[in-house]
Amino acid sequence: MADLFVSWQDYIDLNEQLVLKVADSGWKFDSLLCLARGGMRPGDIFSRVYSKPLSVLSTSSYRAMSGTVQGELNISSCITGTEALKGKVLLVDDMVDSGITLEKVVKHLKSDFPEITEIRIAVLWWKERSIFQPDYFVSYLEGNPWIHQPFEAYDDLGIERLREKRAIAGK
Repeated sequence: MADLFVSWQDYIDLNEQLVLKVADSGWKFDSLLCLARGGMRPGDIFSRVYSKPLSVLSTSSYRAMSGTVQGELNISSCITGTEALKGKVLLVDDMVDSGITLEKVVKHLKSDFPEITEIRIAVLWWKERSIFQPDYFVSYLEGNPWIHQPFEAYDDLGIERLREKRAIAGK
């Protein structure tokens, strides 16, 4: 399957569809958690629509080759947020790729946060190759396409190239 290129408008539309899928399911969550970095934008939209505080858990596995090669998964030892995670938790990310990250994060949350009674996963994209199935998703992707998200234009941009870009645009 060819790479998938996503515009800002398509990205916003996917996020809105995901929020509505969760709402239409009738399931009510007590806490909202997103995975950094991919889940931060969808998590922010959920937080705003539901008027709930957003907690953030940092994970990292895509570090080699400008973030295109998956390596060992690192999960932060702490969660950033204004309220403790408890009860029913909605865990938001951009995608389920291999599924390894979400599988390990769910295991981590269940073992380290006994106040959590249920975890459901919401993602924009669910790839066929994943070993983990999300509870909510917008797009199921056969094969393993690389997804080019609109904010990736800032990957490896650097401050000097950003200045050049702004100067060319006359801003």
